[in-house]
Amino acid sequence: MLITRTPFRVSFFGGGTDYYDYYANCGGKVLSTTIDKYCYLSLRNLPPFFDYKNQFTYSRIERFNSAEEVSHPLVRAALQFIPTDRIQLAYDADLPASSGIGSSSAFAVGLLQGLHAMRDEYPDRMTLAKEAIHLERDLCGEAGGVQDQLAAAFGGLNKMTFTSDAFTVVPVQVSEERKKELQRHLLLLFTGFTHFSGAVAEEQRKNIPSTIKQLDEMKAMVDIAEEILLKGDMNDFGRLLNHTWELKRSLSNRITNYETDLLYARLRNAGALGGKLLGAGSGGFMLLFVPPERQDFILKSFSDFRFVPFAFESCGSGFLYNDGNE
Repeated sequence: MLITRTPFRVSFFGGGTDYYDYYANCGGKVLSTTIDKYCYLSLRNLPPFFDYKNQFTYSRIERFNSAEEVSHPLVRAALQFIPTDRIQLAYDADLPASSGIGSSSAFAVGLLQGLHAMRDEYPDRMTLAKEAIHLERDLCGEAGGVQDQLAAAFGGLNKMTFTSDAFTVVPVQVSEERKKELQRHLLLLFTGFTHFSGAVAEEQRKNIPSTIKQLDEMKAMVDIAEEILLKGDMNDFGRLLNHTWELKRSLSNRITNYETDLLYARLRNAGALGGKLLGAGSGGFMLLFVPPERQDFILKSFSDFRFVPFAFESCGSGFLYNDGNE
């Protein structure tokens, strides 16, 4: 038996430039971090005492004899990509799916890592990320970018670059004290509803030819944000988040709505310097940059919403338990 643990991510800048239709021609760039909220997958050999060969437990229970019978698209594709029989899978997570924190890609990375390990295979992080990209984008045909799979596999606060030839993941060379300072300025608010990111991502992809200017500017912000983290006024990071949100919401009319815009305006009036919906948008988690002296006021003023405490993490996908080794 083994248990994989894969982190969710918070993307700061450059989201959207990791779509193939953009980076293949212009090159993409993203600044993001993983956080100490995870998805967990347990895998074990299923004993041969049942009238089915395999079982997958998530919000429902699927029992099946062949991969083609599985309803869950990622699991079906993964079991076809890495043929596995007599297996029992179970999924759990710290945060809800479809909420903008890269849950689908974290699941894909953790699942592939587990299936490989069942065969005594341990691919490197880049191979794992590229396989997850292939699983989601090619085999499942889901629209979206490539940053989430890389973040889940590698972990940490990273600057990623994307070209048609290669991906790179480089840790941001910032002191631990500066990382802690950034963390002290961040709040994670759940808007109260999840979203289907595929439809939002597909419309955003189709709009790329008409949004090149915005995407170019969003890409340029990655280097600016990195410089702020290294030696700038940390509040400028929050102001830059506000600017990237203004650009992001122009990429598709599905990214935000009246209720979200009203909520964000209220949060800004209460002291948030910036923020953004995470992921494709349309709901889920909102990341906020709030000076520490204003956070108590915001937490009390918006007590109807759920704020999730979190910290940065740097381990990426790994094993909590593997054949007796914790």
